[in-house]
Amino acid sequence: MKFNRIVMSILFYCLFVQCTAQINAYQYHSQKKVSGIKAAVVSAHPLASKVGVQILKSGGNAVDAAIATQLALAVVYPGAGNIGGGGFMVAHLTTGKNITLDYREAAPEKASRDMYLDANGNPQMQLSQDGHLASGVPGTIAGVFAALKYAKLPFKQLIQPAIELAEKGFAITEHEASDLNELKKEFLQINSSPVVFVKDAEWKKGDTLIQKELAGTLKRIRDLGAKDFYEGETAKLIVAEMQKGKGIISMDDLKNYRVKERKAIEFNYKNCHIITMPLPSSGGIIMQQVLKMIEQKNIGGMGFQSAASVQLLTEAERRAYADRAQYMGDADFVKVPVKTLVSDQYIAERMKDYTPGKAGSSETTKAGAIKESEETTHLSVLDKDGNAVSITTTLNGGYGSRAVVAGAGFLLNNEMDDFSVKPGVPNMYGAVGAEANAIAPGKRMLSSMTPTIVLKNNQPFMVVGTPGGTTIPTSVIQTIVNIVDFGMSAEDAVNKPKFHHQWLPDEIYAEDDFSDATMEALQAMGYKVIKRGQIGRTELILITGGAKKLIVAVGDKRGDDDAEGY
Repeated sequence: MKFNRIVMSILFYCLFVQCTAQINAYQYHSQKKVSGIKAAVVSAHPLASKVGVQILKSGGNAVDAAIATQLALAVVYPGAGNIGGGGFMVAHLTTGKNITLDYREAAPEKASRDMYLDANGNPQMQLSQDGHLASGVPGTIAGVFAALKYAKLPFKQLIQPAIELAEKGFAITEHEASDLNELKKEFLQINSSPVVFVKDAEWKKGDTLIQKELAGTLKRIRDLGAKDFYEGETAKLIVAEMQKGKGIISMDDLKNYRVKERKAIEFNYKNCHIITMPLPSSGGIIMQQVLKMIEQKNIGGMGFQSAASVQLLTEAERRAYADRAQYMGDADFVKVPVKTLVSDQYIAERMKDYTPGKAGSSETTKAGAIKESEETTHLSVLDKDGNAVSITTTLNGGYGSRAVVAGAGFLLNNEMDDFSVKPGVPNMYGAVGAEANAIAPGKRMLSSMTPTIVLKNNQPFMVVGTPGGTTIPTSVIQTIVNIVDFGMSAEDAVNKPKFHHQWLPDEIYAEDDFSDATMEALQAMGYKVIKRGQIGRTELILITGGAKKLIVAVGDKRGDDDAEGY
């Protein structure tokens, strides 16, 4: 037995060396585009993308690569990559099977509808956003293991690169150095034990971040599986941290957490078939509503970011986000009229009062009558056989609750803020909600994450997604419209300026490089347009060329995002 264990250890070490031989964790750069390839991985960090591609080269499929990339992001991209948060996976397999995994965080059993209100009924938003009480029960590790049945390689091989990156360290980017310096005070205030994200001197680009405690946690998960995280030593460390910081996640909460495999939202837009995430993601419904609202209006003929095309999308978004606020929540807990919200009759009725050239108003446009810092992260994967995986995961805000589990080395989410803390009161992304998204034990908070796969002629055409809170659906929609309607290249579809409207506040947000002329034309119609910083960080794989397949993978210019392929 001992001999067999030694042989297995040597085998896995050799597999790891083979997988990571070409990855230098201390000297690397972000590659924004790769094309003419068999397979690709695009993610928020170069090291994570490189890990994913090496897994593909080692014989893994798209699900293998997605698992390994996701685990690597938990190490090299701690602002949003995680094992202390949750997410959604959408996959299309060459067998024709479409998969959606919901490993969104859930409210603990001790959670209650008014838990963040003071004695006078006023919301205490700092409690839903900062520290231990803000955390929902994490789902990421359960999600990874739920995806494993669609993978090919041993889990130990998939997690080993993340272990090595945590144990031996990696050189942080300029963005990461800036974030860690900015959050130093919060890390010190929220955590009673020392955390690796804080040091006496200022962090700078190229500094090495070593996470020994996280490496230990990943090793336990490697050796003992998800049971360690939800019932074993790691679970005990989570509960101990909760008790220390007045959080409410219990051992029973962790033990009872389950991933839910749901039925994908599928619909046609022009000559494309779109596969995306259902509730508790609002993103899929919003995307279907918006694209159906604009489908018959010839947006392509209006021109990219003309006043007319921006107005059309804005008014469609206004109506979809009004419906989000009123009706959407965890469909396992509340009845959501999904079939009506996406029906042709309802969509036509919603757009009856749309007037080209005249600004709508969120005071008069409410939800239809029925008889989500923006630190999420996304990864897109396509393998040589045509399997496609789109995953969006999150801690919610940047570095989540900023609470680190002592002894386990990972950050906890602040996802409870995605519930309606009080109906009508906006969360950190300005989104308002109603009773449908009120807090209840075991309930999953409404999300905006929109991992998406687009097929053409029953073959993958786009694998796409982005972080960005409530801007996620609108960014994914614009990327699709940029390609399908405006005929853009993959690079332009990702990098051209984005804009956003979400019903309330009644404002169009536009990136700094958005056209001034279009902005002035919209203002003349009666819109309030506000320039802001970056919107999202889209990860796109575009497959064109029919039999002469051409793959182009693009990482967004807005961050350290990276595209790798072979």
